Amino acid sequence: MPELPDLQVFSRNLSHALKGLKLIKVNVVQSRKLNVPVKDLTKALEGEVLEDVIRSGKQLHFKFTNNQTLGVHLMLHGEIHWLEENTKQKFVIFELHFEGGKGIAVTDFQRGVMPTLNPDPAEAPDALDKTVNTNFWKTKFKARRTAVKKILMDQDVVRGIGNAYADEILYDAGISPFSVADKIPDDRVEALAKSVKKVLVDAEKQILKSNPSIISGEVRDFLKVHRPKQAATSDGAAIHMDTIASRKTYYTDKQQLFD
Repeated sequence: MPELPDLQVFSRNLSHALKGLKLIKVNVVQSRKLNVPVKDLTKALEGEVLEDVIRSGKQLHFKFTNNQTLGVHLMLHGEIHWLEENTKQKFVIFELHFEGGKGIAVTDFQRGVMPTLNPDPAEAPDALDKTVNTNFWKTKFKARRTAVKKILMDQDVVRGIGNAYADEILYDAGISPFSVADKIPDDRVEALAKSVKKVLVDAEKQILKSNPSIISGEVRDFLKVHRPKQAATSDGAAIHMDTIASRKTYYTDKQQLFD
């Protein structure tokens, strides 16, 4: 599943290519996950100009100048493809056709992609929001006898962090993913807060450097610990794999356990 850094890059590239263009046609192939009837979606968006594409948590928001927004959650296997002449994508959920022959197809062989017209405002802050600081995490960890990784991935707590980047953040902060949240001392919570911003921002830069035009997929070859095929980190620490909340979790013995 694409996480915050991936989606940050996707939104940048989609906006660069499509911003200011009129949407000519919406072609919905699979409407099962759409929150409104197809006719309401087409009425709201067709003929309107795309104002911007932004990331919100794990969603992409296509914002139009008539104050309508199409939210897209790619879920586990959703992909975005440029519409190209003589190329027909498989497993299409919907297509957006813009003026000038430009457009995208959103696909998913599991049909899990969730398109939403005018998504409800999010209650939890985005992981890059300035309010997600040391005090924020202290508050969220207080009286929580929960593995810290589960809290990092909880989209009702903070939006945008998934399995891979939770591992990377905790590795950077030197905290075991199995640590009990309310047992983590204040100085380490401060380190965690800094690692959240550092890891996510650095990852976006790495993705842009190696895949500057990417609009789909996951770039993971620069990660330090969430490396399924790697036995050790660059400094020689053995990488272990276990599960938390049924998710594969990668960590090292150098990360301190607080329990």
